[in-house]
Amino acid sequence: MLHQHERVPARYVLNENRNALNSATSIKLQSRDDAFPQPLDFSFEVIRPNVFRTTFSSATHPLPPFPSAHRPDVNLPADSVEVSAESSISTKTINTGPVKAVVRWSNAPVVSLFLDGHQKALHSDLHFRSYAVDNTGVAHYSTYKKGTLHVGLGEKAGPMDLSGRGFLITASDTFGYDSYKTDPLYKHIPLVINITPQGCVGIFSTSHSRGSYQLGSEIDGLWGHYKVYRQAYGGLEEYLIVGKSVEEVVRSYAGIVGFPLLVPRYMMGYVSGGMKYSMEDEPRAADAIVGFIDNCKKHDIPVSAFQMSSGYTVAEVEPKTRNVFTWNRHRFPDPRAFTKECHKRGVRLLANVKPYVLANHPAYNKLAAAGAFFKDPHTQKSGIARLWSAGGGESGEGSHIDFSSKAGFEWWYEGCRALKDVGIDAMWNDNNEYNMPSDAWECALETVPVPAGVDKAHVGLWGRAMHTELMGKSSHDACCDAVPDERPLVLTRSATAGTMRYACTSWSGDNVTSWEGMKGGNALALNAGFSLLQTYGHDIGGFEGPQPTPEHLTRWIQLGIHSPRFTINCFKTSPDDNLIGEVIEPWMFPSATPIIRAAIKRRYELIPYTYSQALKSHLTAVPPQRWTGWGYESDPAVWSKEITQGDAQYWFGDALLVAGVYEPGKTSASVYLPKKKKMSEQDHDTDTEAGFLNVNAPYQHL
Repeated sequence: MLHQHERVPARYVLNENRNALNSATSIKLQSRDDAFPQPLDFSFEVIRPNVFRTTFSSATHPLPPFPSAHRPDVNLPADSVEVSAESSISTKTINTGPVKAVVRWSNAPVVSLFLDGHQKALHSDLHFRSYAVDNTGVAHYSTYKKGTLHVGLGEKAGPMDLSGRGFLITASDTFGYDSYKTDPLYKHIPLVINITPQGCVGIFSTSHSRGSYQLGSEIDGLWGHYKVYRQAYGGLEEYLIVGKSVEEVVRSYAGIVGFPLLVPRYMMGYVSGGMKYSMEDEPRAADAIVGFIDNCKKHDIPVSAFQMSSGYTVAEVEPKTRNVFTWNRHRFPDPRAFTKECHKRGVRLLANVKPYVLANHPAYNKLAAAGAFFKDPHTQKSGIARLWSAGGGESGEGSHIDFSSKAGFEWWYEGCRALKDVGIDAMWNDNNEYNMPSDAWECALETVPVPAGVDKAHVGLWGRAMHTELMGKSSHDACCDAVPDERPLVLTRSATAGTMRYACTSWSGDNVTSWEGMKGGNALALNAGFSLLQTYGHDIGGFEGPQPTPEHLTRWIQLGIHSPRFTINCFKTSPDDNLIGEVIEPWMFPSATPIIRAAIKRRYELIPYTYSQALKSHLTAVPPQRWTGWGYESDPAVWSKEITQGDAQYWFGDALLVAGVYEPGKTSASVYLPKKKKMSEQDHDTDTEAGFLNVNAPYQHL
């Protein structure tokens, strides 16, 4: 277990210096506990009738200096909600109409939320242990409802239900991960939604600092099972979001962090890729990519976009490393002519870009001198890390770009502009998890506002993930400025809640070819959708690992066309070839090609439907790919383990219920049809006919 120095401040009183906050809809407390050298401040504020903001901080534990959500204005329309408050010496009750909030502070503050007059709290902090200081960070403890559903956290290994498990809140480059075991994965989004038949509550932290979330996985003899969010640095800013349904909670969450962006239409078709094509010297990579597009036409398979791997940046002479924003002029003699050839064939291009610079990069010394990298306080020079350089598993020394530095942000912006100028359509922000070795590395803090009283610049407090978000902004700004009248596209592997204000699409990273991995990917996608990663998908067929069998590839493509993002992309290395690898092509198995062709064409037939669901996501935050119980919470069966696993079936939009085939040789599949209550002629509740059905699963259909 990590070091623990947890202390829970008590002796809270109303903060007389903050009378403005102690109104009918807010409260400000301060701990006068002599055990703490600095007073601890706690606040609770109504933001919307169903949204509440809490903070817990001090001079030594400042609020998140660069929160992933901008603080929203208070919006309590007088004509739609009546707010009343009742107070005592150590209790305050606030009624907003749908929600009653009770704050007690006879010891540590305890917030309890009640929905629609229910006597049992939908959310409650843990008594005597609610808000704790732990060395440089803080912890928030709350009660755990065993037997209910917990979802979110951006992207976590299956099953969909996160209950009874513990997770790290950070991002990592997890090449070849296990979709049921690996943690962390690629996203840093500390949002947990507890779904119950009686109502739902979401808890969202705005910090980019690393942390952990225990969702009933820890037990204490005094408190039993509980939930705890531990944050490594700084104070706490959280939003509590209450709703009768998960849809209401997700929509309200979007109102805080921003609604999902709408992707360009071409991203709803077949997005192709493969490391091998951009790594070819003979035939040249440019010809190999155009040849692939021509082969798609030859095989009567439509294709809309191509993801260019970083092979186009590999140096022509030793050391042959990947140097972002450079072109290998042997592989791509004329980038502008190459992009024109692709566009002439109706295919858009996404260029892979990575937020680090290897020491042998032609621009490294200039960037280091300009302060574009993080500073190592021990050497007073640019922070040095081992970074992916060439083939699979190969690394070299280099430095991550500090996007809070003016030099780093602007160099990145200009690099993206240059790619747009030669005809690249979109940026593919890759390897942006910021796996840096030290919390002590310092940020320049030139492109971000620095709150008053914050005198620390280290990445532990500001967060590695902040740079994932700023990278998204720099790429996005460059795309918008280069072509102002075109809908921008930034694809990102890592993400924070704020990243998706700039990047409109993401995927599950470097998955592995396996039947189990294919199934587990469904659970990842559902939690991504709860977390507003709603144009999300997988590398169909598996990015890493062995080539799929004809049957496996067929089943995976049939499943994948029923998702917000459909991409076939891979880097299938081996001990004999860790540099170029093999690719997955839709026609690689002649016996399966007719079925695969039909499936991909079906993807294009679905574009009006898929686009309507993407537009609905953009306007209302309803994910296109969602849990079977979404909208069917009154059906007891949707709370069964079989459905809350989230890996066997899901809704794709409002009308398509998708159940895949996840074993070889299977000729039938089971699918559950959820049901809603309806009123009979005698006005008694009855259930519509529904249940598990066994359906045939011929290879011509999913």
